[in-house]
Amino acid sequence: MRHQVFIIARGLGPFLTVAAVMVLALAIVLFPQDVFQAALRGLKAWWEIVVPALLPFFIISQLFMGLGIVHFLGVLLEPVMRPLFNVPGNGAFVMAMGYTSGSPISAILTAQLRQQGLVTRVEGERLICFTSNASPLFMLGAVAVGMLHDPALGPVLAGAHYGANFFLGTLFRFYGCRQPASPPASYNLAALPRRAWQAMVRAQQKDGRPLGQLLGDAVNRSFLTLITIGGFIILFSVIIQVASILGVLGYLAKILFFAGRPFGLSREASLALAAGIFEMTMGAKIASEAPVPVSEQLAAISLIMGWAGLSILGQVAAMVSQTDLRLGPFIAARLLHGFLAALLVRLCQGPARPVLLLLAPGYTLVPGTPWLTLWLHYTWYAFILMLLLFLLAALGFGARYFLYRRP
Repeated sequence: MRHQVFIIARGLGPFLTVAAVMVLALAIVLFPQDVFQAALRGLKAWWEIVVPALLPFFIISQLFMGLGIVHFLGVLLEPVMRPLFNVPGNGAFVMAMGYTSGSPISAILTAQLRQQGLVTRVEGERLICFTSNASPLFMLGAVAVGMLHDPALGPVLAGAHYGANFFLGTLFRFYGCRQPASPPASYNLAALPRRAWQAMVRAQQKDGRPLGQLLGDAVNRSFLTLITIGGFIILFSVIIQVASILGVLGYLAKILFFAGRPFGLSREASLALAAGIFEMTMGAKIASEAPVPVSEQLAAISLIMGWAGLSILGQVAAMVSQTDLRLGPFIAARLLHGFLAALLVRLCQGPARPVLLLLAPGYTLVPGTPWLTLWLHYTWYAFILMLLLFLLAALGFGARYFLYRRP
């Protein structure tokens, strides 16, 4: 009986997909003005937010891959990443880029590590589950300042978002734990720097591209990736508009109202969850404009950012399509991420608030934080990050110079 149900479900899948595409095409013909405005909004968001926010990180990540810095970090951080997250040390680079630049860069880098044989399939699936985040620029700037008009709320959202994903990393370390793992590196701490340097030099020798070609390939590949991301953003902007016109968002909101009840979300916030099912930015914007308390807005936005939307899911599916990585664990992780982040936000505003105020009285969770305090705080961390990236890049370029100057 179960087998027959599975066969029927598999047969309905293609039919429902074709039906959905036909409805979308018909709606585009019937409502051209609304669809055009929706596509224009998606294009504007891609060009004004996504491209300047992600392009530098994409280029840097490609350079780091070509210069062997990923291999360097893989050996150096193996004693940290393996016990905590049950992934090789190479995952530290993916984690750093995913936490600083947002989705879908972690999927791109994980797919490259898998293609190069640096992680197993299960390790890649673990890695992609806890390194997919909303970008700090989106949370601290677009949401906290642009939508909620209170920069002090940015650390609340970011802390809950990153804290929930870090917890997911420790949880998913047990996923597929009986599957074969990649060979662990040596844990001899005294020899780690030398082994890391040797790994980087070997990676550069294997790559073999001149510096000019490496830079050109990094820019070309990064921009092609961004074009794919832009297409997804525009498509799902149109889908949300069509769903709103046809009344689908209203029905989804009624269903999602029950999912948000454990976090105290009202019916007014459920419409934001319905839009967030499709696209994260639109869902967060609707949540920020809902006539509900700020605490409820934060919980809804955290739930939406943790799920990330079908747009991000489609982008990740496109990035890993050339590998054997499966999307099932990633989807489960996104659902867990959303619920955990919403729960942490509620705790920050409830039982844990006195403790957090004691730990960080200067800026965390205090409404009306002066711009200067926040600017100095985040500028300092940005300076440290840029200094670290500069030192790693200098290390890679130095290794390449000494490698190719020999006769």
